[in-house]
Amino acid sequence: MKIKDVLQPFTAWKNLVKEPITIGEPHKREGAPRYRGFHQNSMDKCIGCGTCEDICQNAAIDMVPVEGQETTHSDSGLRPKIDYGRCCWCALCVDICTTGSLTMSNEFKWVEVDPDAFRFIPGADKKPWDDIEAGYDRADHYELHNFEREDMVELAPEVRDHSFVEIVQGYSKTQAQKEADRCVECGICVATCPAHMGIPDYIRAIREDDIELGLKILYETNPLPEVCGRICTHNCEAVCSMKYRGDAISIRWLKRYIADQVALSDYKGILNQNTIENNGKKVAVIGSGPAGLSAAYYLALLGYGVKIFEAFPESGGMMRYGIPEYRLPYDQIDKDVDYILSLGVEIEYNTRVGKDITLETLQKEYDAIFAGTGLHIGRKLPEKFLPGSDHEHVFAAADLLREVTMGQEIHVPKKVAVIGGGNVAMDISRTIARLQKVKYGKVQLTTTALETEEIMPADREEIVESREEGIVIMPGWGPVKVETKEGKITGLHLRECISVFDETGRFGPKFNEDNTTFVEADMIVESIGQGMDISYTESLGDKLEMGERGKVKTDGYYQSSLPWLFIGGDIVQGPDVIHGIANGHLAAKGIDKFIRGEKS
Repeated sequence: MKIKDVLQPFTAWKNLVKEPITIGEPHKREGAPRYRGFHQNSMDKCIGCGTCEDICQNAAIDMVPVEGQETTHSDSGLRPKIDYGRCCWCALCVDICTTGSLTMSNEFKWVEVDPDAFRFIPGADKKPWDDIEAGYDRADHYELHNFEREDMVELAPEVRDHSFVEIVQGYSKTQAQKEADRCVECGICVATCPAHMGIPDYIRAIREDDIELGLKILYETNPLPEVCGRICTHNCEAVCSMKYRGDAISIRWLKRYIADQVALSDYKGILNQNTIENNGKKVAVIGSGPAGLSAAYYLALLGYGVKIFEAFPESGGMMRYGIPEYRLPYDQIDKDVDYILSLGVEIEYNTRVGKDITLETLQKEYDAIFAGTGLHIGRKLPEKFLPGSDHEHVFAAADLLREVTMGQEIHVPKKVAVIGGGNVAMDISRTIARLQKVKYGKVQLTTTALETEEIMPADREEIVESREEGIVIMPGWGPVKVETKEGKITGLHLRECISVFDETGRFGPKFNEDNTTFVEADMIVESIGQGMDISYTESLGDKLEMGERGKVKTDGYYQSSLPWLFIGGDIVQGPDVIHGIANGHLAAKGIDKFIRGEKS
C-alpha cells in the first residue's frame, strides 16, 4: 500500500471550510434545455405507426385508440400511451419516431396521489408541459434510420428514347437488402394496399435472404407479382412512415425483386401447389385482365375448373393492351399468366362474350360467372366541346396503344399533340415519341393537361422521364379547337385553365379566355379516360341492378343482383391493377360461398 492511499481519506476534511451549495425552492428549478423529461406528442404529426412501442425494451409504451382520432388510409388512429412505472427515459422512442412527432419536454416534476395518473397519452391527455419548447428531441446529425432510398438502375434517356426495352433494370441482391433494411415494419402500408398484402413480412424475407418465403407471402394475396412489381400504383408507398422525413420504402421494386429471383419452373414446389383436388364444379371468367386472372387463380386453388374467355389474341387485358412494353415487358405478364395456367386454368382466346358466345350459354354450362372486362374503349371529346375532334387524325389514346401492342402500324406524323395529364397520356406520348425518333430522328410532341403540374394525375416519374425523352409538357392548358386547313390538321388551340375542380371537389374546369396559345400538330391524341363495354349483359334486361355512373351494382364479394354473376375490376372499381387483383380475390371467395350454398 502506498502512503498516498493511507492519507486519501483525510483529504475530505477540506470540505469543512467550503461554503455549501444550496438551491432555494427546488420545486421551482427548471431542467436543462435538453433534459429528458415528460413526453410530448404532436397528434397531427403522429400516424400511429407504433415504432416507439416496438423499440421500447421496458414495455412502457402501448398503442391505444384515442377518442375522436379517426382511422384513415395513412393513420392507424392509435397513439402511444406511456407508463412511467416502466419508462427509463432512454429516449429511444423519440430517436426512432419516423415522423418526428414524439419528443420529451424538460419538465421533470409531477406530483400525483393516484398511481394510474402516471400512465397517460401524450398529446391527448393535456398536461402543463405540452407547450414547453425546451427538452429532448433527436439531434439533426443523429439518425437511427436511413431516409434515402436505394437508387434504381434505369436506362439513360439517349439509350431508351428510340426503344421499347424495359427502362427500370431492377435491384441487385445487395441493393434489395439495403432497401429492405430501411423498413421499420410499422404496417401502415398493409391497410392502404387494396389487396392487403403482407408487405412488412415479404420485406423482412428479403432482408433475411429467404426469397422462397417472400414468394409465398406474395402469392397469399397477389398472383401477379411480376406485373405489380413493375406497374402497381403503389398506394402503400404514399403512406409509408419513412416518407415524412425522407424517401418512402421502395415497396414496389422490392416485390419485383422477389419475383425476378425465382424461375417459373420452381413456383409449384415453393408454393406447394403440385396437387389440387378438383371439386367437380366449373366457373367461367370473362376477361383475362388482373381481376379475371386473380379470380381464376384463387378459384383454381379451391378446386374449381376455370375457363377464361378472352376477346383478344393474348392474355393480360389492359396490362398488355394499354401499357407500353418499356414499362411492362410482355414476357413478365406471360410468366405470371403461365403459372396460373399451370394450375389447370384454361383460356379461350379471340372469343368475345355477347358475340361469339352468349352469357346465357355460359350460365347453362357453368356454376357461376365472373366478369372483369376492363376499360378498353377510348374516349374522345364530342365535336360540340372540341370542334374538329371528328377529324380522322384525332385518335383516342387507348385505341392507339392497343394497335401498337398488336403490331399494327399507326399514323405517326412529324408533329403530334396529346390531350391529357394522366399516366395513359404519358404512355401514348412516350410511345409515339419513340416511333417519331425512329422514323424522323427527332421528337416533336406536346402534351397538354388541364391540371397544374403539382396535381397532374400522372406519376411524377412518368412526367420527368417524358421530358427527358424530348416531350414538351404544358400543364394548366385546356383544348379549345382542332385547327384544320385544306382538310388537314395544322394544330391545337389552347386556353389557360385556372381551376379544374369546383368548391365541392367535382370536376368543373374554369378558364382564362384572354390567355390562349396554339400548338402546331399534324395529329391529335385524346387521353381523357376510358369507357367500359358491358353489352354482353344487355340480354339480362332489368334483372341486373345498375348502380352509379352506369356501373353494375355489386356487394362486398362483387356479387351482382343475379346470384350467379359476379363482376369486378375496372368496370366496378379502379382503374388500377391492384384493385383488380383484390376484386378478383374477394370475388373468388364469394363464388365459393355461392356455389357451396353459404350466405355471403
